[in-house]
Amino acid sequence: MLSFITARQIGLDPPVRLRRAESARRVLSLELNHDREVERIHGNGINTIDIEVIEGRYMLSGGSDGVIVIYDLENNSRKLQYTCRAVCTVGRSSRHVHRFSVETVQWYPHDTGMFVSSSFDKTMKVWDTETLKPAEVFQFEGNVYCHHMSPIARKHSLIAVGTKDPKVQLCDLKSGSRIHILQGHRGEVLSVRWSPRYEHILATASADSRVRVWDVRRASGSLFTLDQQNGDQSKTSTETVNTAHDGRVNGLCFTHDGLYLLTTGTDDRMRLWNSSTGENTLVNYGKVVNESRKGVKLTVSQGCSPEFVFVPCGSSVMVYALHTGEMITTLRGHYNNVDCCEFHPDYQELYSGGKDCNILAWVPVLRGPDTEDEETAKVKAGASAAVNPAFEDAWSSDED
Repeated sequence: MLSFITARQIGLDPPVRLRRAESARRVLSLELNHDREVERIHGNGINTIDIEVIEGRYMLSGGSDGVIVIYDLENNSRKLQYTCRAVCTVGRSSRHVHRFSVETVQWYPHDTGMFVSSSFDKTMKVWDTETLKPAEVFQFEGNVYCHHMSPIARKHSLIAVGTKDPKVQLCDLKSGSRIHILQGHRGEVLSVRWSPRYEHILATASADSRVRVWDVRRASGSLFTLDQQNGDQSKTSTETVNTAHDGRVNGLCFTHDGLYLLTTGTDDRMRLWNSSTGENTLVNYGKVVNESRKGVKLTVSQGCSPEFVFVPCGSSVMVYALHTGEMITTLRGHYNNVDCCEFHPDYQELYSGGKDCNILAWVPVLRGPDTEDEETAKVKAGASAAVNPAFEDAWSSDED
């Protein structure tokens, strides 16, 4: 780290390189924070969490009990030990509460005054944060597994919705109606994600083992279907032609720059794809255990070089190097299966929720004086840096 500071001071490296290196170091030192608790409100498992990007202060959670909670993550007490309190709750006593399990919650990307939730009660609700009452309710014919709003869209206000029906539904916030459907899947749609790079590009994953990428401006169908064999017919059987996985695909996540797409499936595999061409990059993550029949909420780090992916895996969260597939560490602390995790880019922290009804905070461990002295000695001696291979100098000095 001293070499980065020196290189920045004398003008050899831009500031972004030091920032990315420090962000990566913080991610590599994540540990369960025993001094920070998240108030326990849910009576059943936690399926989904989301942190708003406006202030980076408020977190939504949705549980199998149908309850939605908003937490304040800021340490208002200024004490070392503190609890992230629930600011407000849509509980069982509310007449607007979801009747069944809440599968996805998401803040409106441009304003904390609104959020959206979807549930197994066949509804998706658009909430006014101030009144905690739904401003709009969309009804569907089957269970709603997932929804997603584009984080960058300015020309449209569409919400993509995945249900038990193979058709992907597009709902318009402005008109309050379902305006379009995307046809192509043959099974229930378990995960949907808008690209953070192009506002009209949408990826959808289904129980039919396929992942399709759409341009919602086109009426002729999907742009392409991800193929794990990259079109090599000699390696495929007739049953696996144009399939992303050999089982149900229940997890999708774009990298922050939108250049890559991660998928997970019940074949215990995770794959990394070029989002513009649909090419399988063939990164080998090994066996990534996935027994969920519903969606899995994985997440990718931001501002780090190299980048890392956090994947719920049983009662743990597995951390992998995104582009090499190396398993970096395992975050253990939950007493039951983990269903969701969310990365906080402002502080390089991670929050995870599981069937044990707990939300856990994983935070970087501060350097102790002994560690600093040891590293300084290594730099002076000209020793090779980094205990962990993920510290290797793989970043670009370019801002993008």
